[in-house]
Amino acid sequence: MKILITGGAGFIGTNLCEALQKNHTVVSIDNYSIGLKTNHIDGVKYIDADVLDIVDKVENDFDICFHLAGLSRIQPSFSDPISTFNSNTMGVLSVVEWCKKNKVRLIYAGSSSRHYNHYQSPYATFKYLGEEICKLYRTTYSMDIEITRFYNVYGPKEIVNGKWAAVIGVWRRQIKNGEPLTIVGDGEQRRDFTHVDDIVAALINLMNSSQSNEDAWELGTGVNYSINQVASFFIKRFNTDVTFLDDQPGNYKNTLRKDKRSLTDLNWDPEDKLYKYIMSL
Repeated sequence: MKILITGGAGFIGTNLCEALQKNHTVVSIDNYSIGLKTNHIDGVKYIDADVLDIVDKVENDFDICFHLAGLSRIQPSFSDPISTFNSNTMGVLSVVEWCKKNKVRLIYAGSSSRHYNHYQSPYATFKYLGEEICKLYRTTYSMDIEITRFYNVYGPKEIVNGKWAAVIGVWRRQIKNGEPLTIVGDGEQRRDFTHVDDIVAALINLMNSSQSNEDAWELGTGVNYSINQVASFFIKRFNTDVTFLDDQPGNYKNTLRKDKRSLTDLNWDPEDKLYKYIMSL
């Protein structure tokens, strides 16, 4: 099978490339705004281009496309909504148009922010619109499109530097630099932390499945922790200090996968690996 992965040099994309290249022909398209060339996997072909230019940059002989490219954090979207829109909405439109033209199956990476008021941040609104574009094309053009929603992914190759780092990556950097852990708000917000290996397993299971979901496949462990609880794991592991910051807009109080269809229909068995992962750092 020939597989295109958008954002294939990013965190999740790199892990997916590594898993798939053993048995398939894998091509990545990435503009390296977040992805890194140091993430390249032997055996994968890399195209340095934006998904907005996919029609001109990518040939049409693919069986499936995983659309993972996008700007993946809430806070940066407040200061740069235009870039977020271009990446997370126009990028989706460009990819689905390419898939329609070339009759390529599409698996799209949505977000668990879909379950909250999407007007709380540009990121949430534009990811919501990305899902709606997929549903529009699936219905209007009878395309084979499946939507997934990721919950707070962490693990090897996670981003640790800059504004695109999530909390586990930020804390890893702070530990390395001898800095205290920073907690936004009161730390009682809860997150469903999902290991990237489980996300990759779910995506591959979906690729190999004939199951369809009119809404989206929810990819989380079904277990959540408060940020304070996770900080306590880091404190146990590294004997570090903590400092609290003012709360930020778009900081949801709770993320948790409740829908179980991804487990039953995709034969997916995610595991709560968070404590073990932190203890192994």
